Amino acid sequence: MHRLLAPLALLQLAVFATPVLAHSSVDIGGGFAAGLMHPVLGWDHVAAMVAVGLWGAFLGNPALWLLPVIFPLVMAVGGVLGLAGVALPAVEIGIAVSALVLGILILLAVRLPLWLAGMIVGAFAIFHGHAHGTELPHAASHLAYSLGFVISTGLLHLAGIAFGLLTASHLGRQLVRGLGGVIAAAGTLFLIQAL
Repeated sequence: MHRLLAPLALLQLAVFATPVLAHSSVDIGGGFAAGLMHPVLGWDHVAAMVAVGLWGAFLGNPALWLLPVIFPLVMAVGGVLGLAGVALPAVEIGIAVSALVLGILILLAVRLPLWLAGMIVGAFAIFHGHAHGTELPHAASHLAYSLGFVISTGLLHLAGIAFGLLTASHLGRQLVRGLGGVIAAAGTLFLIQAL
């Protein structure tokens, strides 16, 4: 039971923490706060990004740290494409499918080779990054906004990892797989909305 307390405490901090917005003028850091908030204001982003950390924890080392590093790095590339106005078809569908597929992988306890898991996570990250990049607020700093959404994504991955640490026990493993089912169901709803 004591092994469950640390992951649950980390999850609580990640989910319920709010940024300090005191002393803000138009926007903290010229877009940083907007970037920080963008991923957490869309449940489709939250589901997929938590799922990346959850699946990484489920797979164990080195996926535990590698998948949550691959995603923001490739997402930044997608963000640059979005900022540059490069068209990417079916972005919202790609985001919805990311939650659906990652949720299914967790639900079914699928163990893929690390290179393939990284490719899947990276492919989905392009869509998330592109969405963030195209939704840059007017007059916001590209760099500050991008830094904000990359940091926020990392925090969502940490929340997933915290939940994923529950896999140390049999009951925790079943709870994590159940959460994968919830994420897959949410992804299905997101996909229906995107079509």
